[in-house]
Amino acid sequence: MGDTDKDLVYSESVKAGKRIYYFDVKQSRNGDRYIAITESKKINEGTMESPRFVFEKHKLFLYKEDYEKFVDALTRTLDVAKGNAPAVAPVEEASEASSVAAEGEAAEPVADSADADDKAEKKSFLDKVKDIF
Repeated sequence: MGDTDKDLVYSESVKAGKRIYYFDVKQSRNGDRYIAITESKKINEGTMESPRFVFEKHKLFLYKEDYEKFVDALTRTLDVAKGNAPAVAPVEEASEASSVAAEGEAAEPVADSADADDKAEKKSFLDKVKDIF
């Protein structure tokens, strides 16, 4: 099986302005499932008089050994973006560029200060991913 509908197990899309995000569960030849996330952006390469639209696509592949780390990082990132957590990287994922880590001081892990609804939403998303696999 190549990159065809035969290896597609599940698909969901999210429209966001000129972009569409596709969340696909695919199955490899050996039976392992993985997630392919595709961003498709509509771009006008023509003129106003003669529009010519093309779609620029970017893909990200997520394999089963990374699901939990990916969901954890995305959850923390969403918490910061929503203002529910401070913008401090967890110790195990702090980069060398961090001045605090570079000076030998440990960064504080991000505290989970999301309200009950956010926790239920996160758990629901994680449960959906786990249920598929």
